[in-house]
Amino acid sequence: MRKLTSVVAGAVLAFAGMAGMLSTPAQAATGQEYVALGDSYASGVGADYYDSASGDCKRSTLDYPALWAAAHSDYTLTDVSCSGATIADVRAKQLSALSTGTDLVTLTVGGNDAQFSSVVQGCLTQSDSYCQTATLWMSSYARNQMVTDLTGLYKDIRAKAPNARIVVLGYPRTLSMTGTCPVIDLSGAKRTAMNGLADALADGTRAAAAAGSVEFVDMRATFDGHGACGSDPWINNLNAGTAVFHPTLTGYLAGYDARLSEVTGG
Repeated sequence: MRKLTSVVAGAVLAFAGMAGMLSTPAQAATGQEYVALGDSYASGVGADYYDSASGDCKRSTLDYPALWAAAHSDYTLTDVSCSGATIADVRAKQLSALSTGTDLVTLTVGGNDAQFSSVVQGCLTQSDSYCQTATLWMSSYARNQMVTDLTGLYKDIRAKAPNARIVVLGYPRTLSMTGTCPVIDLSGAKRTAMNGLADALADGTRAAAAAGSVEFVDMRATFDGHGACGSDPWINNLNAGTAVFHPTLTGYLAGYDARLSEVTGG
């Protein structure tokens, strides 16, 4: 972990100074065009280094789109991801960034439609049975109605950016099954239930990606062993305020950016 920590520290120094260049939206330039869409997992909540110009969207200059773009100078990034965004928000507020000239689109969305924040709040404050019921209810949405909603969104993205490669990055399981959580410890039953919702989000997103003919990147295996409350978390713990259960900077760098770089070939 010491080597990885030094890599993260180096990335902070390298990328933080590029905030002006990577601020969003980017200015038009020659070369490839990359548009980043989505919610707080796309905007980098939990990574810190937020662009003040992004306001409540809490768009980090070290979110995974910015990290990837910094390593691919032939791409110009337009990052319109926004914390709290739903599927409807992406359609209404973000798709205008797309065009026939867009070459790459990345997207993470669906968690807010599955009421992720409300379910988390309930699991933290209510009983095991309440948490299990809430996660099962929203898991049913994720494997059914969300598939239809996401498929429609992916088709809308394709219509706006017909020449683009569209890569959808999913959500990880947020909790380690072993270890003690700070502030409020969580029972094994609650951890299983909350990770079950992550599985449902992955299943639903995968099904929608297949139906919408876009690429899906499953993040669960990448984050295995790195959940919150564990010994080597890449997910922010319960003492992280609004960033709770979002990736840390390490999670964005060694998790999301690494996987996006892997699937795009560098």
